[in-house]
Amino acid sequence: MKARFAVWLTALALAGVAGCNKSEAPEPAATEAPDSKPGEAASAEPATPQAEGEAKPTGAQSYGAPLGDSPEVALTDLLTTPESYADKSVRTAGLVRQACTKKGCWMEVAAAADEGSATTRVTFKDYGFFVPLDSAGSQARLEGQVVIKTVAKEDVDHLEAEGAKFVAKADDGSAREVQFIASGVELVR
Repeated sequence: MKARFAVWLTALALAGVAGCNKSEAPEPAATEAPDSKPGEAASAEPATPQAEGEAKPTGAQSYGAPLGDSPEVALTDLLTTPESYADKSVRTAGLVRQACTKKGCWMEVAAAADEGSATTRVTFKDYGFFVPLDSAGSQARLEGQVVIKTVAKEDVDHLEAEGAKFVAKADDGSAREVQFIASGVELVR
């Protein structure tokens, strides 16, 4: 079973999309966190205290690993010069504009509330945790890595069917995007 799961995770990573509604991908077991609402997926890792001297916001729900002490970068800076942060671990924050409606396996985080504000699609390290399906409207604090990627046309089509938006689409239907692969997320509603 572990070998099959490892092969599945490798296939997802190579595909560049967390196959949230692809029929060939087995459903990962979702359990509810003790303090979560029904339907919320539990964190793949137990929650532990924040980095020394940093308080978790009141009412925040944590998913994945606790936020650590990576350098903090404003989301607008990260999206303006993504090459400066590519493949580096950073912390950032923004507004969850939308989330995957099938499993909560991605979310779009905006630098500001206005519709024209720059966004990044956030996925979750090793497909190891999800966020609630109703995360849109939450404030998010994230820690993870910035990845600049070309998303294949079939993956763009798949994600757009779930509500994702791509600004930099090529003539062939593929899209260049700045992704954020989160190891930990805190959401405040």
